[in-house]
Amino acid sequence: MKNQQPMYWVFKTEPAECSIADIEAAGSTGVIWEGVRNYQARNFLRDQVKTGDMVLIHHSSCAAVGIAGVATVIAEAFTDPSQFVADSLYYDPKSSADKAPWVAVRVGFVRKFPQILSMADLRAVEGLAEMQLLKKGNRLSIMPATNAEFDLVLLAAKA
Repeated sequence: MKNQQPMYWVFKTEPAECSIADIEAAGSTGVIWEGVRNYQARNFLRDQVKTGDMVLIHHSSCAAVGIAGVATVIAEAFTDPSQFVADSLYYDPKSSADKAPWVAVRVGFVRKFPQILSMADLRAVEGLAEMQLLKKGNRLSIMPATNAEFDLVLLAAKA
């Protein structure tokens, strides 16, 4: 079921695993957003992330940390297949067909920013002080953003 109003999210990723360029290269089928192994982030994916929601893609654990572009959710939560693959980074030996706690969504490309918006760039934007991504200690890989925060990020990226 599609949301009346799209929600807005920040999805953090290591670009060596899945970058905005990878999402773009996937074309209309998008990519599976898998490997979320934090229960709070999983709950967001499972219970709140819906088709049509807009996603700020945040590259982390890399040389150029920051928001790289925008994606959209093209398929809602489904069982994350990576939890069953023994040689996957996301393998969970406790998962089974009867007890599969982890979910994934599929995201499709919307746009790549002309340049990465760094954390310093984001902190300099008036109106983003309360953005969860900028809160000290926030290590979640999936977090909500407000419509206003999303719009301010787009404006800052000149996208």
